[in-house]
Amino acid sequence: MRAIWNGTEIANSADTVVVEGNHYFPLASIRGDCLRKSDTQTSCPWKGMANYYDILVGDDVNTDAAWYYADPKPAAKEISGRVAFWRGVQVSE
Repeated sequence: MRAIWNGTEIANSADTVVVEGNHYFPLASIRGDCLRKSDTQTSCPWKGMANYYDILVGDDVNTDAAWYYADPKPAAKEISGRVAFWRGVQVSE
């Protein structure tokens, strides 16, 4: 699977985990220069507290376009150490 935004591949992995239709990529498969931690947090009743990254490509910023669960609840343990994308990030094979 690949994650692309603004014509730039920001993640590539054959080892994604799909939860609720979202592909969660291993953190090691994501270009670190394309991520910047955000202060945004949201809560999911069964996954836990989500944290966000902004995606950076050149001078363009896609705010809160990636999320992860630093300490997911037991029901979502398979997404620990993984990141998912939205807000215009294209995820495909």
